Amino acid sequence: MNAPIDWLLEGEPWIQYRTRLDLLGQSEEAPQVKSARNSMLANAQVQNLVAELSGWPGTVISSHKSASQPFHKLTFIADLGIKADDPGVDTIVAHVLKHQSAEGPFQLPMNIPVRYGGMGEDQWAWALCDAPLIVYALVKFGLANERAVQAATKYLAGLVRDNGWPCAVSKELGKFRGPGRKDDPCPFANLAMLKALSEIEALRDSPACHIGADTLLTLWSESTTRHPYMFYMGTDFRKLKVPLVWYDLMHVLDVLSRFSWLKEDTRLLDMLEILKSKADQQGRFTLESIWTAWKDWEFGQKKEPSRWLTLTAWRIISRMETGSM
Repeated sequence: MNAPIDWLLEGEPWIQYRTRLDLLGQSEEAPQVKSARNSMLANAQVQNLVAELSGWPGTVISSHKSASQPFHKLTFIADLGIKADDPGVDTIVAHVLKHQSAEGPFQLPMNIPVRYGGMGEDQWAWALCDAPLIVYALVKFGLANERAVQAATKYLAGLVRDNGWPCAVSKELGKFRGPGRKDDPCPFANLAMLKALSEIEALRDSPACHIGADTLLTLWSESTTRHPYMFYMGTDFRKLKVPLVWYDLMHVLDVLSRFSWLKEDTRLLDMLEILKSKADQQGRFTLESIWTAWKDWEFGQKKEPSRWLTLTAWRIISRMETGSM
């Protein structure tokens, strides 16, 4: 089975652009890559997302799982390959950097009810299920060397424990934490932290990443008995879904496949086989679940194969086969 390259190159400009870079290994300087990137930047859907995010941070967070959250949209445009010097992105970055906590992580407006241990009022704060994703986007934008980004990264990485990253929040959120035992690792916090640190070469092979990766893979091997913070790895987890928003098979595979030292891990290979088994005879993948907030996008339907899902799947497969980012 091979990647359906010709079919992918018939897709939207952002799919063409990422296919040429991620699957064909073409240079950013190649004429066809430059053309696809220019078309991507001119694409109405991409421009609308950038325009929407220029009003960062948007509304007060009610659910981190909501696919319409601005920070999930921020990571999506970062995954497309949008950079800090692209039109309109400087405004977004300025808004993000404006709200940095004393500890280092970047803040978002939140309102945690008193009954859940919060203050019951709007306030700027951060949680380990959002702060790493903001760092990830900023690094992808090309801002890894910014002092503010490095401070946020250092603080968040330092929160790791022997069993991975916990459910951690800023002091503004009081005693709030998710529905689980405080000594348990938070699966999504580990996923988000690994996603951020995977983009920083000096930290990709760090002890923290090894701990976090083993935490997720152990949860996979013990998925029938362990469900910390009510994160499950059952039927719904295994449904193919993009964009990469929450805790599911595609997201976990996409992040863990970034670490070359996991290439031979049998637990990760087990997850990979589940993904491969879902391809059709042409090597295309069809969504099994969708985020309704993205229903107007190419991947907002389950009726026919999705190019963005297929590209994401083959990027994972390629990383695992070559052991490269």
